[in-house]
Amino acid sequence: WRDAGWTNAKVAINVSAQQFISGDFLADVERLLELHGLPPDAIELELTENMLQTGAITVETLRALRMMGIMTALDDFGTGYSSLSALQQFPIGTLKIDQSFVRNVGEDENDATIVRTIIEMGRNLGMDVIAEGIESVKHLDFLRSRHCNFGQGRLFGETLTADDLRMLMLRQESGIIPYA
Repeated sequence: WRDAGWTNAKVAINVSAQQFISGDFLADVERLLELHGLPPDAIELELTENMLQTGAITVETLRALRMMGIMTALDDFGTGYSSLSALQQFPIGTLKIDQSFVRNVGEDENDATIVRTIIEMGRNLGMDVIAEGIESVKHLDFLRSRHCNFGQGRLFGETLTADDLRMLMLRQESGIIPYA
């Protein structure tokens, strides 16, 4: 995709706690970027909120990744028990709101309050916020009205093959965007 001119294309990669705590994690990431000829901003590493609790995520490793130019996201946010001080301590660039909260924003005021709070907190901490599990226009309208940065879910389409994604990107490039 970068060879085709989509230099802003970024791939999010899920990282397990076991991978993250391996002694060679940073070296492995650097080696793989070099092997594939990718700049560090071509990827975003997704870590689960539970990894904060177990101590698997270290501030030093996250800082090293950021110094390399690699952004990190905290996936499934809201399902664990992260302390707010941990969010301040760890250099995380993106919060991904777990779909279990997004799914019920129109029916459950508690879920709506949690989603609003996560969006506001993330934005106030200078983070991007992604809502997972957007399946209806009602979800999308709620999130847009709360100024959520990004969203993902079936409303935007089903899982795509690489070729189908390339075709979607070409349509979007020519101005045909399903949701803007």
